[in-house]
Amino acid sequence: MEGPGRVRPMRPTWVEVDLDAIAHNVETLQRLAAPAQLMAVVKADGYGHGAVMVARTALAHGARRLAVAVVEEGVHLRQSAIACPILVMGWTPPWQYGLALRYDLELTVSSEEEARALAEAARREGRRVRVHLKVDTGMGRLGLRWDHPRLAEVAARIAGLGGLELVGVFTHLATADDPDAPLTEEQLARFGRIVATLDERGLRPLLRHAANSAALLRLPGARYDLVRPGIALYGLEPFRGAVAAFDLRPALAWKTRVALVKEVPAGTPISYGATFVTRRPSRIAVLPVGYADGLRRALSNRGQVLVGGRRVPIVGRVCMDQVMVDVTDAGPVAVGDEAVLIGRQGDEAITADEMAGWMDTIGYEVVTGIGRRVPRIY
Repeated sequence: MEGPGRVRPMRPTWVEVDLDAIAHNVETLQRLAAPAQLMAVVKADGYGHGAVMVARTALAHGARRLAVAVVEEGVHLRQSAIACPILVMGWTPPWQYGLALRYDLELTVSSEEEARALAEAARREGRRVRVHLKVDTGMGRLGLRWDHPRLAEVAARIAGLGGLELVGVFTHLATADDPDAPLTEEQLARFGRIVATLDERGLRPLLRHAANSAALLRLPGARYDLVRPGIALYGLEPFRGAVAAFDLRPALAWKTRVALVKEVPAGTPISYGATFVTRRPSRIAVLPVGYADGLRRALSNRGQVLVGGRRVPIVGRVCMDQVMVDVTDAGPVAVGDEAVLIGRQGDEAITADEMAGWMDTIGYEVVTGIGRRVPRIY
């Protein structure tokens, strides 16, 4: 980390975020989606990358709007002087309506009752709130069901409420990452019928949107007026092979430093529970990172890290604040040497998606799980 233009982190465990990679990914996705607008999804602190810095970069390179999951995330962006439209995609409880209105956030509504309560709150505040009606076409989460017998009438009544402006209608695709899943086409057909019905009644909102990262990349017919990439912004896989196929660039690297190297004989137990015992004289390196930082216990005796440009195994259980790796075959290793948890070192690289595979999960969970006590460096 030392050297021109580099900042030494306070902790010997840190995340590096490459904003040039974010910029490249935004530009790539915007070119693909055009003429649809791009709404950058920066929920969960920008998928662990830092919402404010990601948002500023995305807006500077073609994004027109931002999306978050909860009101507090939108407020944080507003307090960081970000003025573009921001959609809260999750449920907003009534006691947060005033906060959302004061910070000019666009809100998701899933029912007429919710819209009426929000409109009443807006009138009391002397404000006008912009909303997006969510339609559940097969995800089974938020949204008015696609087969509601009077969906168009409900949409018309919502659009007519004083203090409220219906600016969008949207859905979320459950299986866009699976090219063989028939549900995606069913969902898009349902959504297409809904927007056609709204068009016929003169209720077409400004923004119709359905495409997450996978749908943006795979399904041109899902792009409509607006696309909502999340994971692809960060250069991670919305489906296998997407990063290489679309030249997306991973933006996050996670690094630490060797705290101690010790020589131990064969038969030495390592870490809690003695779940690993050396079978030969070994060199064990201690790294100051653990599950409190987001390096999950599921990596115990399964994961790998890079030391000296080589892959070395995690041995024993991951502790709250430390982890041990076997560097016997890694060549010379000294205290202070860099170790890479995610990222490239020499000719080797470990991706968030690879780490996810060791834990039987997805890259989303890996990057969003990196703890707040791990400093981000841009």
